Amino acid sequence: MEVLAEVSFPLNKMKKIVEKINGCIVWGGALNLAPADDKIIKVERPLGIDAESQLLASILAKKLSVSSTHIIIDVPAGKGAKVKDKQAAVLLKKQFENIGKRLKRHVRVIITDGSQPIGNGIGPALEARDVLRVLMRDKQRPLDLEKKCIMMAGDIFEMVGIKNGKEKARHILDSGKAYMKFKEIIKAQGGNPDITPKELSLGRYRHIVKARKSGKISVIHNGRISHIARIAGAPQYKGAGVYIFKHVGDKVKKGDKLFKIYSKSMTKLNYAKELLQMYNIFDIK
Repeated sequence: MEVLAEVSFPLNKMKKIVEKINGCIVWGGALNLAPADDKIIKVERPLGIDAESQLLASILAKKLSVSSTHIIIDVPAGKGAKVKDKQAAVLLKKQFENIGKRLKRHVRVIITDGSQPIGNGIGPALEARDVLRVLMRDKQRPLDLEKKCIMMAGDIFEMVGIKNGKEKARHILDSGKAYMKFKEIIKAQGGNPDITPKELSLGRYRHIVKARKSGKISVIHNGRISHIARIAGAPQYKGAGVYIFKHVGDKVKKGDKLFKIYSKSMTKLNYAKELLQMYNIFDIK
């Protein structure tokens, strides 16, 4: 969202935006919602600490601090994801839901496929482009991202008593109402509501990776492709990252484009290319 509009607002300004258009997309950090949690995270990240108990507390603390009554939590599980397998995901789901009951909140946890990236873009501008394409009903929109969004929106609708939630969500999307509301939010937050995916600036230095053999994509290594995107400059530089042309299960021929790296620095791009010599991003069988 930061690619499209301002996301840091004081509380009074955020309230005015919500009162005007019934919604906003802002960065919670600017609101100081859970100050103790923010301090703990600053210590944990550089040390590589990732305690499950802290994860539970961190996520729910921020939801409770804004008086959320109905909460949906997505737990992507799979090789390369934060949660490695379905068994661990089911345990996490039970913990979230049990805490939700004790706090008298409606909490629903969905376990989704975390074995590969959702959408085509990895990096701020590339991900924003995916979102715009879904909302604009563009032929190039990533259908996996669309499907997941409809599922989650449908679940939220049904949690508050709206029947046939997924059909309702799809209608709002197909009718253009979702896109019009998104444009309202962008405008209210100081952005250009008429911006198109092509107008989003991407890194000028680029490198395309092609399939070395024909076959079927069996694995996309999430951690590795995320590492490549960071080395290229994301998320600090919004136009850096990786664009994926193929997904798990797709058939490819030798020479087909697999993904494209974007960077604003030739040095960073060359470093990313060096990493590609060390390990595969896509496994083809």
